[in-house]
Amino acid sequence: MQKIADLKYASAVLQWDQETYLPPKGGDMRGRQIATLGETAHEMFTSEKFGGLLQALLSREGLTDHQKRNVELSLYDYTKNKKLPAAFVRKMSEAVNKSFHAWILARKENSFSLFQQPLDDIIQLKKQEADLLGYEIHPYNALMNDYDRGLTIDTVDALFTGLKPQLLTLLDKIKSKPPVDDSFLHQHFDKDKQWAMGMEVLKKMHFDFEAGRQDISEHPFTTNFSSQDVRVTTRIDENDFANMLWSCIHEGGHALYEQGLPIEEYGLPLSEYCSLSIHESQSRLWENCVGRGLPFWENNFQMAKTFFPQQFNGITVQQFYKGINKVQPSLIRTEADELTYHFHVMIRYEIEKQLIEGSLKAKDIPAIWNESYKKYLGLTVPDDKKGCLQDVHWSHGSFGYFATYSIGSLYAAQLYAAILEQNPSVEEEIAKGKTETIFAWLQQHIYKSGRYSTSEVLCSNATGEPLNSHFFIDYATKKYSSIYETN
Repeated sequence: MQKIADLKYASAVLQWDQETYLPPKGGDMRGRQIATLGETAHEMFTSEKFGGLLQALLSREGLTDHQKRNVELSLYDYTKNKKLPAAFVRKMSEAVNKSFHAWILARKENSFSLFQQPLDDIIQLKKQEADLLGYEIHPYNALMNDYDRGLTIDTVDALFTGLKPQLLTLLDKIKSKPPVDDSFLHQHFDKDKQWAMGMEVLKKMHFDFEAGRQDISEHPFTTNFSSQDVRVTTRIDENDFANMLWSCIHEGGHALYEQGLPIEEYGLPLSEYCSLSIHESQSRLWENCVGRGLPFWENNFQMAKTFFPQQFNGITVQQFYKGINKVQPSLIRTEADELTYHFHVMIRYEIEKQLIEGSLKAKDIPAIWNESYKKYLGLTVPDDKKGCLQDVHWSHGSFGYFATYSIGSLYAAQLYAAILEQNPSVEEEIAKGKTETIFAWLQQHIYKSGRYSTSEVLCSNATGEPLNSHFFIDYATKKYSSIYETN
């Protein structure tokens, strides 16, 4: 298992380099290299000899709980991967490489047409993957299961159906109030100073720079090659203070999870994260519950003013807090406020479902995207770059991922509520610059568990009950009622 992990993480290093430093002409050969490593790892993992070893271990007496769980999860993964031929895995890897570089070019030229055919190739392969894996009711279930075991469209549809009216009610109250002023966030902010401040924020979050680093990429992401080497990336807009800041905090939350996974389990399932939904809960908890909270800025606003004294001259911490939490429909998902953010996710989820079931074609994506943004957010999409080309996920073949963003936000609110209940003075500590209590709680209840439990069980163990969206609604109502004085 560790040899297989070595191959997968070597491939991950090549993918990280591809998105950060790869020269333009290196794309084709890099795709070949990544495909070879992926195919080799898949062949090793799905060999009959390895399958026999897992079956033998499963029947062995005397295994510890952790040893047995590693074997059970490995056998589950083996059985699933066995359904995918090595040739298919290589074909998918090569298609993803081609698609990613097409996406980069399409964004540069602001033209979806340059991405359309490579994307369609990915879609056809993902439909084939769903058939190979097998599914009940809907092919999209097979793909969502990859990111959160057991997640289905029935679960997500019910979640969104319940969430939507409550969000709309809250948004209607906010719309009736004067808009928050956030103009001071849209001045010129020197990129080097933004970078320096972002690095300071990561340090305050307990990101271990001895076990990781930050770089620039087209789309912010986190990757790891072990818990001792975790990379985050960000992007900088010199005319938008919030762009890099929230990317740093969001990806920092992901990175803390990866750095907290048990190194002694390297290569085994218990060294892996629970699910993408739980992973997103970590980024959203730090980004929103902590990073967009007033206590965090009662301590850190002076730092922001030190880096940007002219831009924040005369701005109070209360004004800053309200500005960074302004609720306003926007075009870009990663820059959306906490409330309208869920509509960005719902749009992508619905489009993906239709693409995988075959009721929507790749060529029709821009039209339905623009129509959905008008319907849900009342916005006119001006071009492809600000529309359907904004996310990297489809170019990576990551179909079934998007719902975990909203689910992660719900988990984040529930986990944060548990932290506050068990540690009533935690926000007073944050206001003094101390986030050790939150960090330690997450290490104890989330990080060290690895993949031992499913999302629902992990949530129940940590908070006392399965996922319940009322925690998010309560959190959001309290926060935004105060900001917009809607009571």
